[in-house]
Amino acid sequence: MSKPDLSSRHFQSKISKFCKLRIAPIASKRSLSNIEAYLVKLIAHRRAPPLLNGRIDWTEIAQACRLSGDLTGDLKQQIRTALDTILRWLDAPPVAGEGHPAKRMAQSLNPDQRKPAATAPSTRKPRRVGEDDLRAQSASPQRGPEPKPIQPFPDPLFEASDDPAAFQDALVYQMRRFGESYWQLYRAVVRLGETFDHKTMLSWIQGERVPRSVASFEILARIERRYRLPAGYFKAKLPHQTRSLFGHDLGDISPAERRRISLHLPDDFSSLPFSKREEILDWVRRVIISGSTDYRRYQAAASKQHYAIRFPGVTYGGGSLAPRVNSLTAGANNNAAETFEDPDLLSGVVDAPPRLAMEMANLIRFKTSTLTAIGFQRNGVWGEETASQKIEHLGLMFGALAASPAGVVKGRGVPLSQLTFGMLVFPGVWDWYLQWREQRRGFYTKWEEDMLMVAQALTRSEVGWIRQHPELLKSVRPIEGLIAPEEIEFAARDWHGACDAFHRHAANRSKEIQRVMRVHRDPFEPIMCVLEADSPLAEYRKITDEILNRMPDEDRYPRAAAEAVRSFLLLRLGLHLGLRQKNLRQLRVCPRHHFPTSERRLEDMKCGELRWSDREQGWEVLIPSVAFKNSGSSFFGQKPFRLILPDLLDLYKYLEAYIDRHRGVLLGTAKDPGTLFVKTVKTTSLDAAYDSTKFYEAWRTVIQRYGIYNPYTGRGAIKGLLPHGPHNLRDILATHILKQTGSYEQASYAIQDTPDVVQQHYGRFLPQDKAALAARILNQVWEAA
Repeated sequence: MSKPDLSSRHFQSKISKFCKLRIAPIASKRSLSNIEAYLVKLIAHRRAPPLLNGRIDWTEIAQACRLSGDLTGDLKQQIRTALDTILRWLDAPPVAGEGHPAKRMAQSLNPDQRKPAATAPSTRKPRRVGEDDLRAQSASPQRGPEPKPIQPFPDPLFEASDDPAAFQDALVYQMRRFGESYWQLYRAVVRLGETFDHKTMLSWIQGERVPRSVASFEILARIERRYRLPAGYFKAKLPHQTRSLFGHDLGDISPAERRRISLHLPDDFSSLPFSKREEILDWVRRVIISGSTDYRRYQAAASKQHYAIRFPGVTYGGGSLAPRVNSLTAGANNNAAETFEDPDLLSGVVDAPPRLAMEMANLIRFKTSTLTAIGFQRNGVWGEETASQKIEHLGLMFGALAASPAGVVKGRGVPLSQLTFGMLVFPGVWDWYLQWREQRRGFYTKWEEDMLMVAQALTRSEVGWIRQHPELLKSVRPIEGLIAPEEIEFAARDWHGACDAFHRHAANRSKEIQRVMRVHRDPFEPIMCVLEADSPLAEYRKITDEILNRMPDEDRYPRAAAEAVRSFLLLRLGLHLGLRQKNLRQLRVCPRHHFPTSERRLEDMKCGELRWSDREQGWEVLIPSVAFKNSGSSFFGQKPFRLILPDLLDLYKYLEAYIDRHRGVLLGTAKDPGTLFVKTVKTTSLDAAYDSTKFYEAWRTVIQRYGIYNPYTGRGAIKGLLPHGPHNLRDILATHILKQTGSYEQASYAIQDTPDVVQQHYGRFLPQDKAALAARILNQVWEAA
């Protein structure tokens, strides 16, 4: 924390204590709150109290604190004490007392002090409210007519018969209605001692800039009060409603967190009491930024502890077939004394050693290649997403084994050079890893069961990859508490017997974990308020309305407008199509009057395409069945998914605008990946296409910005909503149809799946929903009677 910020925070705390101790006994609760907020605001913005003729302007203070007739002599004395303290803290000169007019202070000045003022050049500059007469008396006479006197609340020259929509037009119209120039308005609203530049206000009137800072919004509020306009009148006309203000007093918060938080803070945040600001910051961090579920809190804490083994050279798919050679054992016979490895260096994400990386590459090639190598057998093939997931999960396991026991991860401390897939046939390694995960999370979950299923598949008779590579054992070394020398000797004598023994052990462990495992991440929790609505789809659609209501001006902010349209289409297409994240993310686009991609080509690419259908006169989505995770489901019957998007609520209008204009703005000069949804390309961007992580973050950002209702700003569409990803759309669609029809089969049609899958994973159809649906049908008899 910088020294000025620290000083400001401490002084605000002292002023708050002073108000509770000295002002609370002689003022009402409402007056106390207003006075405390006003004094804290002066400190936060480092402003001197308003002055009039060299003395404190009590009329301005009473108006700002809404004291009216509550400003008694005792209360004024206590406030004066606080104001004098603030002036000393600002290193400002003291003001004259109530019985010492400014004129008497001017007379007390010696000739040397008065001389510079008397010889100052007569540069004309408008005087602001509260400026004393000393400078005017000491300065040389100014040419031209005297400036008009400033009235606190001038009378309009004519009644308002128009309400311009643009901010610039509205400001100019109100100034003309009250007969004021920008100089007069500047003198009236900017107080003595404030550093607000008159050129800033001039740029608003000329349409060159718009208010963006906390200080600018304070000036707008004063103009609204002066012209007796509704609070927020000018703010509602700004061309970029989703833009955050800068200048909030956030103390020692890092710049990265400031960017995430500032968007969700109220405009008057800096003027609020310290306790209220802490309350808002805690709510924004807990609800909007991280999400207030148990799993999100665990995930946020676990994500700060990096321990995985990374396989940068291993990618999905494989080229040539892998011959059965001893490439796995390259370097395995090098039994020279190993160099010492510092365990502390293993407490972060590190690249896999060459031998382990080679083993992983061979496993991925074995499970993803079109044909297996001669002499090998396999059962099932991994797709791209599955292969990436297995690389990540096995990397976490090896990383836990390598992490230092003395670090925050509390790993096993196995040297990197000893890591090998041959370790995975020994029960002690798996038992340690399962117990380590249980200690970190507090209970067992389906993750551990899935990992044991992988272990069983790798050691299964005839088709297991590890079972078909006995040479892996040559790289295994004894590890105290994990692998005994006797176990290595037994595996060397009977490799298949060792694999069979571990396969039985993994099957028994899987049954034991199934009995006690718990669900940590409830997929319905972030969207529970939506699922409990009578029409979940109508409730969730409010987010798209919020996006349109806060759409930036495309002419002034082309990139922000493009991002808003992209957010709108993300939700609209997701609600119409019910696709998984992968299929929506990889959806390609073919503009009008272009030749669409052939279905055979889309099958090879395993992705769909959005194209214009001349026959249906509408936008069509075509996705081959092989692109879906459940391509073998009875829903498809080996036929492609085809749907004509409905032209409802301006969907085609924004879709065509995005394809024609906004998408190009987001791409900039980057290479076009061909997908419908592209990232906002920046100078540091390497690729405009989304990956699964970035697409999830983009969806989550849309929910944070437009979906979650913020009680402190009044923005956001749905109360009680929490951050979530695109997969929750499938829960909403399935639950909506179940509540409307009660049919699991119809619900499965909306998300391209089967009724059994909907019943197990997606639909939230509670007994009260079933009873309400039946009652709605039965009540028709009574209503007709």
